[in-house]
Amino acid sequence: MIGTASSELIVRSGAAGDRAGGVERQRVRFRADVEGLRAVAVLAVVVFHAGVRGVGGGFVGVDVFFVISGFLITGMLWREVAATGTVRLARFYGGRARRLLPAAGVVLVATAVGAAMLLPPLQARAVLGDGIASALYAGNYRLALNGTDYLAADAPPSPFQHYWSLGVEEQFYLLWPALMIGVAWFAHRRRRVGVAASPVPYLIVLAVVAAVSFSVSLNWTRTLPPWAFFALPARAWELALGGVVALSIPVWRRMPEALATVAGWLGLGLIVYACTQLDGRTPYPGTAALLPVLGAVLVIVAGCGATRWGVGRALSVGPLRSLGRLSYSWYLWHWPVLLLAPRLLGHGLDEVGAVGAVVSAGGLAMLTLWFIEDPIRFAAPLRRSAALSLTSGGVITGVAVGAAVALLVYVPAPVGHGAAAEALSVKAAPVAPSAEAVDPRDAAVQQLTAQVQAAVAASAEQQAVPSNLSPALADAPADKAAVFGNGCVRSWLDVGQPECVSGDPDSATGVALVGDSHAAMWSPAFEQVAEQRHWRLETMSKVTCPLMELPITSPYLGREYTECVQWRHQILSRLQAEHPRLIVLSMSRRYGGDFGFTTYDQAWIDSLSRLTTQLRATGANVLVLGPIPDPHTTVPTCLSDHLDDALACSPTRQIAVHNEGIAAERAAATAGGAQYADLTELFCTTARCPLIARNTLIYRDDNHLTVTYAKALTPIVAALADCALS
Repeated sequence: MIGTASSELIVRSGAAGDRAGGVERQRVRFRADVEGLRAVAVLAVVVFHAGVRGVGGGFVGVDVFFVISGFLITGMLWREVAATGTVRLARFYGGRARRLLPAAGVVLVATAVGAAMLLPPLQARAVLGDGIASALYAGNYRLALNGTDYLAADAPPSPFQHYWSLGVEEQFYLLWPALMIGVAWFAHRRRRVGVAASPVPYLIVLAVVAAVSFSVSLNWTRTLPPWAFFALPARAWELALGGVVALSIPVWRRMPEALATVAGWLGLGLIVYACTQLDGRTPYPGTAALLPVLGAVLVIVAGCGATRWGVGRALSVGPLRSLGRLSYSWYLWHWPVLLLAPRLLGHGLDEVGAVGAVVSAGGLAMLTLWFIEDPIRFAAPLRRSAALSLTSGGVITGVAVGAAVALLVYVPAPVGHGAAAEALSVKAAPVAPSAEAVDPRDAAVQQLTAQVQAAVAASAEQQAVPSNLSPALADAPADKAAVFGNGCVRSWLDVGQPECVSGDPDSATGVALVGDSHAAMWSPAFEQVAEQRHWRLETMSKVTCPLMELPITSPYLGREYTECVQWRHQILSRLQAEHPRLIVLSMSRRYGGDFGFTTYDQAWIDSLSRLTTQLRATGANVLVLGPIPDPHTTVPTCLSDHLDDALACSPTRQIAVHNEGIAAERAAATAGGAQYADLTELFCTTARCPLIARNTLIYRDDNHLTVTYAKALTPIVAALADCALS
């Protein structure tokens, strides 16, 4: 990663043509401009993470680092292959262990300790898992997997998230030296005696690697954005292009000075343009990554020769070179400091505070460079012995992993301290019609709602989390409906809908539960009702895709959400063909402007009215489920941090419930011939929306119900469905 090799460049010996074993002897000159380029890259990253306005694309600094690393490491490997015909792997990996592991290990252990002390226990345990993966250089794949999981995609960033780039590099360098050895063996068999080694075979291999990887990057950016961003197959082309430059230095040294000058300044301009014009909405890496990658290539190429007015003169100034030397440690420190500082200070960081945090991280980086990085990197006993270097690296890795594992024991899974609470029980009973509800079905809904209200009210001022909380806080994230894991809930790129039938498949009474993940979260309750009533229940769901006909973009995919539009049309056609007796419509109300519309705006309300009219035209009765309150926090994580003060996590009704939006939805649904169920009383008192009802945890994350609570509400779900069917 940053600073993984000395900023040095091969320069062939001159006319003397001194040779040893048929291979020109080589000398190395220091590339001050490359060290300055490191400074540009790390400044881009830390300023971006600090949230400084105008640098929305600072994340491209990592791409610049990849090119630099590919250039320097490939150059080093090529020199050895050209001189000896092979790569001494123990020496190579021993050098990388000395260079990377001491600083990475210290920062990793410090971050793990900070996370264990400062973060909520549930979040801390997840972060420590990230730390273990990062110590083993596999954190990038953990991030890719989490990013692909819709229900984990909104998790807070990990203090170890920036270690992903180290994982990409080290995975590349597990493969590239071995590949070079294979090419060297093949080339040696075909080369005539006395003929110098040629870089051409290695160039061909790297070009193929770059082409294949770039193709993968383009495809995954469109289809699997987290994998495109974090995984080696989509990033290898950036390191490979740096290697191509290293293997073709003689060509670049012959470039005319004027052309080199223009190329260098153009390259720096491309990097700056990418930093200032790209942002988090840009599909990345994809074609956008060409800006910083080609920019870095041009800067390095331009510096292969001497130019009086080239960009190298600007990049070689003392302050930039000093930052370049500091770049690796600064990169390691800045992100955990930014994320943990608010917890330490007790408040969030504004722009000035964030800049102060990254400056403080720079101070830690200087101490790390002076007292850890350089002393170990240049220690004579380690430099003389590859075995000792590798052993030391193994010890450092073992200590880092061991520290994270020990801290997992230190931060046990949180359990409530409060007295055991009564189990939540909602039971249907025969009722006589009341004055307010002449229909027995309406009376049943009122009676069952009153039971839930009593349970909610009993918990509304409950301070301590019950010791018998169900599900337990540590188990809450896994307490999700089966349809989320069996393909019934279609992911971002999926279209079509498999038959997801429960209840009685042969029943004449068909019920369709349709919508996004907020429809799917109700499936455990509707499945129980379908079993009791002998209905044929079909669940039709797609993530972040409400059924209403709204123009929609996907922040996840970074483009128009065409899969959602296609899925909607397929579902509507299917409903028109199947003629269910009842269609239950549910959807999240957390859509914002980045989706192309906003919940409860006029387009939303009008679309709901049109949709309910369209669904009624199929001959079905339609029930629209109102929203659940928005807890405005990741509930299990927050409660794990407030085991004795659950009220610190529960929002007021005014914050959690959008009364005007619900009223507008009710009017729109009713106008379309549907029934509308306002669910607010199942979650809130007049003042507060607690997160626990008796002993039952209501939310599994920041916006979905636990299966346990959904099932507890089965009687009232059944009553609402009966009303709609009538």
